[in-house]
Amino acid sequence: MRHVLIEHDGAAAAGVLEGDTIELEDGAPVKAAAVQRWLPPVVPTKIVATHLTYRSRATEYAMAQLPQAPSYFLKPPSSLSAHGAPVYRPRGCRFLNYEGEIAVVIGERCTGASLDDALSYVRGYTIANDWGVHDFRHADRGSMLRVKGQDGFCPLGPALVDAGDVDPDDLHLRTYVNGELVQEGHTGTDLMFSFAYQVADVSRLITLQPGDVLLTGTPAKSRPVEPGDMVAVEVDGIGRLENTVRELDRDLEAVGEQPEVSANTLHVALAMPEDEAERRASPTAP
Repeated sequence: MRHVLIEHDGAAAAGVLEGDTIELEDGAPVKAAAVQRWLPPVVPTKIVATHLTYRSRATEYAMAQLPQAPSYFLKPPSSLSAHGAPVYRPRGCRFLNYEGEIAVVIGERCTGASLDDALSYVRGYTIANDWGVHDFRHADRGSMLRVKGQDGFCPLGPALVDAGDVDPDDLHLRTYVNGELVQEGHTGTDLMFSFAYQVADVSRLITLQPGDVLLTGTPAKSRPVEPGDMVAVEVDGIGRLENTVRELDRDLEAVGEQPEVSANTLHVALAMPEDEAERRASPTAP
């Protein structure tokens, strides 16, 4: 079953998507193509995101050793967005990257879950794009608050699919930019840490509440995009999330850390080898 939340007649309305039609809770049918505005299918108390989970991405970074365990960061609830909503690149920034991901949505209060029962706490799965503007990689001491936490940098949807309708170990994820395939991964062959592992790991020390979202990582080939580009993330059996990039219509105030092209910017945003990134970011570089 595919659960959706849309704006209908000026108010939020929940429904179930079947084919190209949404049946609202009051029984009224709405064509998906006629939706005024899609809303995130869940409202989490927190969004936990995982760094490196796909083998292809670790290989792309030419890591000397694959990670032995996942690491995590938080995206604020204000970064939440939805299918069809624009994603804004701040003025003065050049490295706004897409990251197509599968999002795990918690259904029951989860603390101290074992690996064997971790998925029993999951309500369902949806699609996410973990946007990041890497011109701020030098800021916030690695917390990535301004890299990944900006308004609208976590679109989810359009639908939340029940956990019982999904095999989490057999999902194909693909990302497209203007119709061209740019990312591809499979949870059974490329994912180093299963969804169950990630839920169990996080819940050892952090209680996950109903509605909380776990972003489970992205495969190789995350790259910067430009205003006007349309990015779509597609997962077989779950759906297709689409967002268009626009430029923020205001200048950033001249306070705090300013956008900067650091070696880490180039390494992460372009998967550039670290030594080359250091040379390219040097003030004396040609």
